[in-house]
Amino acid sequence: MRKTVSKSAKLPPAKKAPAARAPITSAAPAAVGVKAAAVAKPAAVATKAPDVVKPNGIPSSVGTVAAASSPGTVAVSSPGTISVPPPADEGRSSATTEAADRIILANDQAAVVVHADNLTSDKPTTATTSARILDDLLIKKPDLLVAAIDRFAVSVASPNKRTVQTSAAALPVMAKLAPARVARHLPQLTEAFTQTSDVGKDGLVNAFAALCTASVAYQKRLEPVLELALSSADPKTLLRWAEVVLPSLKGEPHARARAVVEARLPSMPRPLAQPIASLLGIKLRPLGR
Repeated sequence: MRKTVSKSAKLPPAKKAPAARAPITSAAPAAVGVKAAAVAKPAAVATKAPDVVKPNGIPSSVGTVAAASSPGTVAVSSPGTISVPPPADEGRSSATTEAADRIILANDQAAVVVHADNLTSDKPTTATTSARILDDLLIKKPDLLVAAIDRFAVSVASPNKRTVQTSAAALPVMAKLAPARVARHLPQLTEAFTQTSDVGKDGLVNAFAALCTASVAYQKRLEPVLELALSSADPKTLLRWAEVVLPSLKGEPHARARAVVEARLPSMPRPLAQPIASLLGIKLRPLGR
């Protein structure tokens, strides 16, 4: 019995077996720790994105690469895109576009008249800004500019090139939308033809042609200035004006305007005269040998 008890007394040291497994148990967390580090690595990359974004919202490293492929936007790892700020001149254009959109939303004809008055301002910046706003309105909602027709009739002969450009673009459209309103200013417009620049003359000729298309009643009133335009235009301009003016005229006014164009062909260089002759449906005389 004592031997049995003595053998059982040695059992406690045998319980140290778990301690022998301790290296295996301690090695397992180490392996898990390695895997955890591997999983955590992408998280470190993901959290790196805010570090490369500048305060102005444009990524420093990523933005350079994306700008080379698509100048408009910069792609980042986070959802969405970041727009690159436009150059200074485009920013001003954006501001005038927003101003035009507000006028359209409010249907603010009073604001249109104010900007049309600004076309004759002695401050070039003011005139240019208003001209850009009116240009946007002309594209998006031209009927709003009907209220400014009398201003365009004055500013088409302005010394400010930007003002003339806007007025010359607006008058032909106004002549189609409200021909009677434009016709009220015919004495002023026909006088302006001899005073304005080439851009202004081009706009006036298109406006006159639009009036003649709207009603034959305007043909006789405009026939003198249209004949002046066709007889004084350079060959390239003559082709463009003939394409617009001749279809808008009927009867005797058309025949006389056509005769003015045809009479100029012999004195023009043949390469320039040929397209006009084709428009008229005639053949040029053979060159003398």
